[in-house]
Amino acid sequence: MFTRGRPRTNEESVDESSTGGSVGFDVAPVGDDDASVVQLVTTIVGRALRERSSDVHIEPQNDALRIRFRVDGTLIEAQRLPLAVHASVVSRLKIMAGMNIVERRRPQDGQFSTVVDGREVDVRVATVSTVFGEKVVMRLLDKRRSMIGLAELGMPRDTHRDYSSLIRSPFGMVICAGPTGAGKTTTLYASLLEINSMGKNVTTIEDPVEYVFPGINQVQTNEQAGLTFATGLRALLRQDPDVILVGEIRDPDTARIAVQSALTGHFVLSSLHGTDAAAALHRLLDMGIEAFLIASSVVGVVGQRLLRRICDSCKEPYSPSDDDLAVWERFRPDSDKSLFFHGAGCPDCSGTGYRDRIGVYELLRITPELRSALVAHATTEEVRSIAVAQGMSPMIDEAMRLVENDTTTVAEVVRTLYAG
Repeated sequence: MFTRGRPRTNEESVDESSTGGSVGFDVAPVGDDDASVVQLVTTIVGRALRERSSDVHIEPQNDALRIRFRVDGTLIEAQRLPLAVHASVVSRLKIMAGMNIVERRRPQDGQFSTVVDGREVDVRVATVSTVFGEKVVMRLLDKRRSMIGLAELGMPRDTHRDYSSLIRSPFGMVICAGPTGAGKTTTLYASLLEINSMGKNVTTIEDPVEYVFPGINQVQTNEQAGLTFATGLRALLRQDPDVILVGEIRDPDTARIAVQSALTGHFVLSSLHGTDAAAALHRLLDMGIEAFLIASSVVGVVGQRLLRRICDSCKEPYSPSDDDLAVWERFRPDSDKSLFFHGAGCPDCSGTGYRDRIGVYELLRITPELRSALVAHATTEEVRSIAVAQGMSPMIDEAMRLVENDTTTVAEVVRTLYAG
């Protein structure tokens, strides 16, 4: 059974067993058998969840409807359907997610809930118009997935020790930086698990609330109601917080309020899109935050990526390409490693050679030298050089350590984080 993420209004109410009829709009034709479309959508979501997918892409092409699953960060084509079912599938998903089914040009967002194999799943739905019709992307959030503790993230021992110390600061801001899909939310949630206690008022502002924590006050943004990250953060400051988690710093208003919160005795955790830890600091500068405020408020930045693990079921020796060997020798010139492994591809890994992922991290601690460099408007490269000189291990070095331990491959490191 599917349920919506919010109650339907009278105009939106529909019979869940059908996608036909009218819901206040002129509904696009659903096909010869409404029930078959309902079953098709249910099957797609169920299969995606069973195959450990994080996202489902429903993409109209010139001759077919392509269904792709994002598994371990990589899109895999699951099936192709006749293009004739496209309108029916999109209409069904829009009804379930509470969208306007007659609007096909404007991007829309919605959500619904379902239960697959006894597991409660929230599904976020986003549509956008392409030259072949509306594309739909569904983000699957498994509510019953066990939370990962800080010790299980894959941080090296020294990084874990230093990061654990940083997140126990009485005030200041710790930023988790990386691109979309780098595992920033997982790291933030693991941090909350580590520092949550009965003696602290821990509050969050998120979009969306992906997992519910007992004993933590979680707030979900609602732009239609005027509850954004910035307005929500202002409201949380009046709730006597000790620890504040801001799901993502997206705009200058949110950045400024977060910095001010850290300067006025609160501990702030947040994520920020950036290529690495040093670049995240300059993202704040780009948002108009003064350098001296960043230097005074931020206590540390953790940059991260997720690398796919070699599948244990089909792991075998292989000879890397000349390009991969050149990258390996550049970062491990003194290594005597001569035997490399990869996954040959099997049913367990859907033929990719990889199964599950592990994080690679770099931790930049704001020292007096770095504060001085920031105030003096040092470049990203200068900030990175100072951080490395003071003990920061770059992500590329941590990634190559995983190659040396036969956890991942050079090709995966190049695909994920090596820029030349």
